[in-house]
Formats: sequence, C-alpha cells, structure tokens
Amino acid sequence: MEARVVSPQLAQLPNALTIVRLVLIPGFVVLMIRAGHAPSAAAGVIFGVAGATDQVDGFLARHWRVESRFGKLADPLADRLMIDAAVVLLFAYDRLPWAGLAVIIGRDFFLLVGSVVLAPRGSDVEVNLVGKTATWVLYFAILCRIVLSRATHWPVDFFWAGVGLALLAGVLYIRTAWGEVRR
Repeated sequence: MEARVVSPQLAQLPNALTIVRLVLIPGFVVLMIRAGHAPSAAAGVIFGVAGATDQVDGFLARHWRVESRFGKLADPLADRLMIDAAVVLLFAYDRLPWAGLAVIIGRDFFLLVGSVVLAPRGSDVEVNLVGKTATWVLYFAILCRIVLSRATHWPVDFFWAGVGLALLAGVLYIRTAWGEVRR
C-alpha cells in the first residue's frame, strides 16, 4: 500500500489532537466540580470536543498512514482518562450508579494490565469495531448525563448499553491478546 503524502507538520496533527484532549481534562474536571449536582453546558462542550477529537485523530492517522507509537499509547490513555474522570465525577454527584463506576474503572484497569503485558512482547491489539462503537456510545451517554437534568434517566440506559459493548469488546480483545501471548 502506498503511503499518503502529507507535510511533516500535517502529519503531527493526529498527535496534537491527542495532546489537546489530555490538556482539556483538568479544565473539564474543574467545570464539573463547579457544577456539582447541576448540569454543565461548559463541561459538556469540553467533553464533546474530546469525543470528537478522539474520532478525528485516529481517522487522520490511519487515513494519512502516519500512525505513531506515541499515538498508539497516548490516544487510548487520553480516552480512558477523560471518560474515567467524567464517570468518577458523575458518580460523586449522584448522576451515575456506583456499578457503572466500578465496571468502567475495572475495565480500564484490565486494559492497562493487558497493555503492560503485551507491550514488551511487541504485540499490538488493534481497536475493533465493537470497541469503537462502545466508546462512541459511552461518550454520547456521558455527554448527555453532563448537560441534562439529573431527572432525565435515558442517558443512563445508553450508558449501560455502552458498558455492555465495552465488556463485549474486552472479551474480543482478551481473545486476540491470548492468541498473541500463546505465539
């Protein structure tokens, strides 16, 4: 496959978007804490931008064939940190159930352990469609939970759908990783 020709500056855009996502996390946390139990449009905007850049940076890196080791590590880290921060804060302000917090944090712990085990072996488990869909559903559900009234319950149903997809993606990742480890 022939590599796309993009300028060296443009080739850095996917990683720059990932860095922007990491930089947005503290501001998001401050806005969520200030809002407390109330909805926060400002925190929702930051969270929405993070979700959009998550999709754009990966698409550009693959489309331009400028994937990097940094991007493969930092992109999922930025996603996990943003989603985990949101879930922890939504739980703290009684906007998400404790079980949702436990499942998301537990899933991310296992993803971290898996990457620590596979990285020294040079193994790389590619993101699958179920995992991408789970991330989109979780971003949407969490965004709605951030900006809508606590009395609006349907975002929690979407959240659970995202959690279910994330768990299914986790099973698929474990199966793929197990095949990598057994080689």
